[in-house]
Amino acid sequence: MSNNKTIFLLLDGCGFGVAECCLGYPEHLVERKQGAKYRVIGELPSSSRPIYETLLTGLPPYLHGVVSNRHPFRSETESVFHLCSKKGLITAASAYYWISELYITAPFDQAYNRFNLESDSPIRHGIFYFEDSYPDSHVFSDAEFLRTRYSPDFLMIHPMNGDETGHSYGHHSREHHLAVAKMNEILASSMPHWLNAGYNVVITADHGMNELGLHGGNTHLQRTVPLYLFSSKIKAGDFSSVTLSQLTVAPLLCSLLEIESAEGMMDLSDLGVDLFA
Repeated sequence: MSNNKTIFLLLDGCGFGVAECCLGYPEHLVERKQGAKYRVIGELPSSSRPIYETLLTGLPPYLHGVVSNRHPFRSETESVFHLCSKKGLITAASAYYWISELYITAPFDQAYNRFNLESDSPIRHGIFYFEDSYPDSHVFSDAEFLRTRYSPDFLMIHPMNGDETGHSYGHHSREHHLAVAKMNEILASSMPHWLNAGYNVVITADHGMNELGLHGGNTHLQRTVPLYLFSSKIKAGDFSSVTLSQLTVAPLLCSLLEIESAEGMMDLSDLGVDLFA
């Protein structure tokens, strides 16, 4: 039986172009037919909190109701975390505190909610940061602690430095590209261990960034993001000429986890693209 353990890596603020330019290790694996690469068109608004909810519920913002970053309330929609919990799978997240607010408790309290190591919430084990400048290396260190301590079936890793530098310096800046290049070094160190341990690995982003360091609107730079897939279940190759909807991600995660999708999620058999080997 194939392994259903899955790592979901959400690179905040990493548009398709900067990913292709700087993520040389995932690109290498795709080039050598060890993974797949797609182009994704993000939902609107191309803002973080609405897209977090979209990626994890498979619904567009007008349906799930999280339509701006100023929504410090718990999600009212069934997410991949909820679906895993219902099936008895172990969930974990090393992520920005907005993920905690969506799926554990809101508003976030720095003193009490940063470490959520044992709970009955949809995210059973979590470590959450609240400064955008929190180093990506620390986010991955926190994730590795969760992975090795609790052996989660579904682990979300959510670094923020690409978004932070994009806001400060803009899409084509050296600083933004350097942050993503540093992410590439972390991936080159981490992914071989994950893949050797049998994990499926899904890498994408919530949104990109324009030249003014902004996102939220309807332009190519803001909405187009990468999707890298590494799994024995996935057909390998560079399929970046194919543009997928961001609504594909949640049911794809469910398929890799071998759990049923929630009502309202896209039926992957209607996608028109065969993702699977």
